[in-house]
Amino acid sequence: MTTPAPLQIVTVDAFADRPFTGNPAAVSYSDKPLSTVLMQAIASELNLSETAFVYPLPGGTYHLRWFTPTAEVELCGHATMAAAHVMWERSIVARGEAISFTTLSGILRVGLIGDLIAMDFPAEPVDFAEQPSKASAIEDAIGMSVLATGRNRMDYLAVLGSEAEVRRAAPDMSAIAALPARGLIITAPADETRQYDFVSRCFYPAVGVPEDPVTGSAHCALGPYWADRLGRATLVGLQASLRGGTVRVECQPNRVVISGNAVTVLVAEMTLKNSSLFSL
Repeated sequence: MTTPAPLQIVTVDAFADRPFTGNPAAVSYSDKPLSTVLMQAIASELNLSETAFVYPLPGGTYHLRWFTPTAEVELCGHATMAAAHVMWERSIVARGEAISFTTLSGILRVGLIGDLIAMDFPAEPVDFAEQPSKASAIEDAIGMSVLATGRNRMDYLAVLGSEAEVRRAAPDMSAIAALPARGLIITAPADETRQYDFVSRCFYPAVGVPEDPVTGSAHCALGPYWADRLGRATLVGLQASLRGGTVRVECQPNRVVISGNAVTVLVAEMTLKNSSLFSL
């Protein structure tokens, strides 16, 4: 039996302008699709919040899938940013040329605006109708009162009274994992002296990510929410995790352009001797 060639894995810090900040994602680019079993096994081995797998499709587009250590997800911003960064850096696509990814959330287009990587994502507005029934469970989970609760197709969102409350929240991960959603976003307006408009933190224990350092897909909800309340379409958010990251958002009809920087921190090869895992 022929041993497969090693897979090259590139680790990128997304929503970061220097190493060891933002949100790390691993990226694997291959000429043909890998099996779902293999992709999940690699993501589990790497144990980052997301691993992105990319392969080319006819017509100059690319297929993109995202896996946490325990599950495939429908939408991920920071690993999409990392994938585009790797493809430009390794000259798979000419730098600055827009990339179209086919994903579980439709076609996602990524390009450059100046030195920022800009991702055109679907808006995922939050529905606050009939959500007060979840407020008590969410308050218990985060240990503080909330002003409003809602959800979109992926996550619950809880609005807190201040940036300080978002920062000091100490969530019960078991309680969050019991919510019937991918996870929980908490948010509040930024302090008036800050260089950003709102703050957030994101928790996804049900899919193996207790606190995500910077969550691009959460800003598909946060962008429209804060645009409505602050009265402008272009905003800057800070995800106030331990690593932290700045996310720029521009809200358009039914879309959110999410942008930031990315930095390569590691290039490695993964040797796989069990070739049966490659079977689709």
